[in-house]
Amino acid sequence: MSRRGRKSDWDRLDESDVRVRPGKGTRPRSKIRPEHADARMAMVVGVDRGRWTCALDGKPDHEVVAMRARELGRTPIVVGDLVDLVGDTSGRPDTLARVVRVADRSSVLRRTADDNDPYERVVVANAQQLLIVCSLADPPPRTGFIDRCLVAAYAGGLKPVLCLTKSDLASADDIVEAYADLELPMLITRSDQEPDEVRERLTDQVSALVGHSGVGKSTLVNKLVPDAFRAVSAVSAVGKGRHTSTTAVALPLPAGGWVVDTPGIRSFGLAHIEPDDIVAAFPEFVEPVEECPSNCGHLGPPEDPDCMLDVVTEAGLARPGRLESLRRLLTSRARLDEHVD
Repeated sequence: MSRRGRKSDWDRLDESDVRVRPGKGTRPRSKIRPEHADARMAMVVGVDRGRWTCALDGKPDHEVVAMRARELGRTPIVVGDLVDLVGDTSGRPDTLARVVRVADRSSVLRRTADDNDPYERVVVANAQQLLIVCSLADPPPRTGFIDRCLVAAYAGGLKPVLCLTKSDLASADDIVEAYADLELPMLITRSDQEPDEVRERLTDQVSALVGHSGVGKSTLVNKLVPDAFRAVSAVSAVGKGRHTSTTAVALPLPAGGWVVDTPGIRSFGLAHIEPDDIVAAFPEFVEPVEECPSNCGHLGPPEDPDCMLDVVTEAGLARPGRLESLRRLLTSRARLDEHVD
């Protein structure tokens, strides 16, 4: 038989004899993920360069260092987050657990770098209250900063508390009067006395602390938390010993609860805040704003001449001082072209 008429081995094969290997892009990928039924709950108390210090079961006497599990991708994890851990949760030196789940947050303290920055950063999660520390003298009180902290607290679901320090140097009367209509809890301390009222307010709560440099926040933390500096240093050592002075750290209170110190926050950008987020903190104005024109900023005349908040106040359904305080906060949020200390 000639070569042209002879069948080759390839000619005798049909498609059932040929195994075709699928390309890499067509390989089916399982969507099944591990359930991690044996995971243990913990609270994040410190963060440093891809490592999270976690209090197992929310107890400060059992801390575990963990990394983020691969399946979480870039899921953000911040101080205060409640997470599930698997792996080595003994807490022994040179061991690592894995964070496999992050629980839904009940509150968030957010900020942007400035008012023109569209990228918001979650600073603390699940805090129940925000303690705004402000000195009455040396340095003098900065109401612009207080207002911005109030806006961030209201928008994030935290209960704001104003702590006025150094009352032995100046009177608190002016500040108390300025914020009286907000029904804002206020605590007044002095350097030569124990902050018993503050301690009672924070017990059994998760509280975030914010304040400018020099207002006495560090002094307050040291009085509330014995060995606070040692605790911060231990958390910082997770990242090869570098002191993380720009990140939040949760410190346990002796009588129960946590203080989340936020030394890196000196101002709040409010680009992520909408006017209605602030109005939501004033129950008497929530329904009336639904009748406001579209895109109303609720600032009143001349900016918003048809704002319904004026109608409510003129009808005697809300105190004028409350509306004035609300609009001061709204104005603080609206100043997108200037920095407010």
